[in-house]
Amino acid sequence: MHDLTEGVARFQRDVYPAKAELFAHLAATHRPSTLFISCSDARVVPELITHSEPGELFVIRTAGNLVPAHAPGPDGVAASVEYAVAVLGVSDIVVCGHSACGAMTAIAEHHDLSGAPAIADWLRHADASVARGAAAGDAQKVEDLVRQNVLAQLANLATHPSVARALGTRSVTLRGWVYDIPTGTVDELDAARPAALAA
Repeated sequence: MHDLTEGVARFQRDVYPAKAELFAHLAATHRPSTLFISCSDARVVPELITHSEPGELFVIRTAGNLVPAHAPGPDGVAASVEYAVAVLGVSDIVVCGHSACGAMTAIAEHHDLSGAPAIADWLRHADASVARGAAAGDAQKVEDLVRQNVLAQLANLATHPSVARALGTRSVTLRGWVYDIPTGTVDELDAARPAALAA
């Protein structure tokens, strides 16, 4: 805990004073432009990867960057998506997968998750990702499953009423990214082919 306490002290001493005007503005304004959905993996830091300032990203992090398809009943991910789109009015939604994803590795390598039933249940939200990969003949490779999973989660997002409405009025754009941890590169995925972004 000492490192976190030191980090807070450095933030208050060095970072906050340099951005005091921004934080004063943010105290009364919350208008992020982008909903960024990424994996909970500690190596993936959306604000660092995108070099974003506080207030620019509305971030949802889940194991495997999974977004359950819309369904009735309470759902924290669905509520956060709806808030970002219908209330905050974000104009972009990014689903960002990453290399060496533990969730996708567990699926691709058929790990025994009998001792982790909550994880096993959650990873069922990637069933469509596995099916997409099987159809493409590449589901057994982790890196390919990571990409198929991003595309599948974009499809799941479109089932959410707030997202469907925003897509219908062209007020939101869906983007799929894959972040490569060892190189720092980000690939933007297209249903047809990936195109590399600037490293």
